Amino acid sequence: MANNSSLFRKKSVAKILRDTQNADAGAGLEKVLGVRDLVSLGIAAIVGAGIFSTIGLASFNGGPAVSLLFVFTAIACVFTALSYAQFASTVPVSGSAYTYAYVTFGELFAWIIGWALILEYAVSNMVVAISWSEYFVSMLAGFGLHLPAYLTIDPGSAAEAFAKLQAVGTDALTFAEREAARAYATAPQFGGMRIILDLPAGLITVLVTSLVYIGIKESRTASNIMVILKIGVVLLVIFAGAFYVKPENWLPFAPNGMKGVLSGVAAVFFAFIGFDSISTTAEECKNPQRDLPKAMIYCLLICTVLYVLITLVLTGMVNYKELNVDDPLAFVFQRIGLDFMAGIISVSAVIAITSALLVYQLGQPRIWMTMSRDGLLWKRFSKIHPKYKTPSFATIVTGFVVAIPALFFKMDFFVDLTSVGTFFAFILVCAGVLYMDHSGISRQSQFKVPYVNGQFIVGVLFVIAFGFTLSAGTLGQSVADKPLLGVFWITWLVLSVLAFRHKFSLLPVLGILTNLYLMTELGTSNWLIFVIWLVIGLVIYFSYGYKKSKLAEGNE
Repeated sequence: MANNSSLFRKKSVAKILRDTQNADAGAGLEKVLGVRDLVSLGIAAIVGAGIFSTIGLASFNGGPAVSLLFVFTAIACVFTALSYAQFASTVPVSGSAYTYAYVTFGELFAWIIGWALILEYAVSNMVVAISWSEYFVSMLAGFGLHLPAYLTIDPGSAAEAFAKLQAVGTDALTFAEREAARAYATAPQFGGMRIILDLPAGLITVLVTSLVYIGIKESRTASNIMVILKIGVVLLVIFAGAFYVKPENWLPFAPNGMKGVLSGVAAVFFAFIGFDSISTTAEECKNPQRDLPKAMIYCLLICTVLYVLITLVLTGMVNYKELNVDDPLAFVFQRIGLDFMAGIISVSAVIAITSALLVYQLGQPRIWMTMSRDGLLWKRFSKIHPKYKTPSFATIVTGFVVAIPALFFKMDFFVDLTSVGTFFAFILVCAGVLYMDHSGISRQSQFKVPYVNGQFIVGVLFVIAFGFTLSAGTLGQSVADKPLLGVFWITWLVLSVLAFRHKFSLLPVLGILTNLYLMTELGTSNWLIFVIWLVIGLVIYFSYGYKKSKLAEGNE
């Protein structure tokens, strides 16, 4: 155990469980969730803005072959899900990766993970809000109501589309680009600046934040109803769209090669974000040790099959070049003249995405609340409203943090940024399992990641992969284009040595490597912003959290 002045002071599992019992004395969470409920919650979290919006961007970049990327990403998520399940069975409290890092790597890493999760939740909700806006506008259009175009788009997209219109003319623009250019052209001006903003995205965030502040509690029944609605819409698109698939749209299958397919990593991965939210319900599970692992795998399998099928249908109905829109499911039916189907999808999507927005907007303030209770953030963030019993101050701050950027920024920018923080958390969770195995903490785990001795396998796989890359003559250029690939190869080499020395379990190692490789495909600008975000977080930690931490000397 690290001393009280150490950056890596840790919470023991026993202390976390004891603190939770003391906090919940007389008001413990009711253990009511079984496998079916957990699968329902997982699907409710996963089937959100990802499948209703970012799937279009991924298909635009990679063509029909992006369906294979969903399979690869799902495999990476399975490795991570098993690691989450082991942690949840060891520390069955509502802390997710933040609490897990506190147990294994210590306070500094816990802070970094908590800070990254704040970014993940906030930025992902910006994407959800922007997606909600697109479907809401589409729904209104189905009823003959049309908002001014300049109030339904971000300024950057409108300006880019208008500039392209001037350069190449109308015929070279996609349908979405023509609409964006029209928004720029018709926008009123104030002081020489055009007034362009995504008003519905900002308003829905304010509305949902108000509901969260008052204390909205989604019941198990309501969650199940939402899942039925979401799955129903997805199946409707698959079965109805199958009749309008033109196989020639699938050719070429990978028009931009593997580079184009992998450029959709962030968008595809975003579609899976949410399965880890199941781990936050550990305190409310009847048998978390048994049910959490099953639920995570079941919901990932179900969603992967649905995602692959819907990608093939979308890219078969229209040419992939037309799918660079924020509401692809409704868009494809509009393009083939089935406006009533587009209307049904838009109405359903508005409801389904609202529920996803609500779930994540509930989660964000509670991360701040947990960190504040540990002394790492100001006490005000853990203040509970006397009437509504919600973290009131943290909820208000969350509303501002999400609503203002959602008014003015592009969605694809946020998708990459969300994935950076999530991959970072996933890698540390997988690494945490290796530490738990090495330190003996795993003896307290009711569920363990299936052990496959990676002593020799990790190194052999490294030699094969590195040798193949060298023989292909692409190593130098690929590292020059994506410097993080150098970190990937070095990490794999280090893991090969450590796996040989300590007989590491293979599956967590594969989780680290697949998540790290997917990270290399993200945009450089988003990495820069993520690093700036971490630097800000470290300044806050060293100026406040380090001294005020409950684990610091005299603060217990």
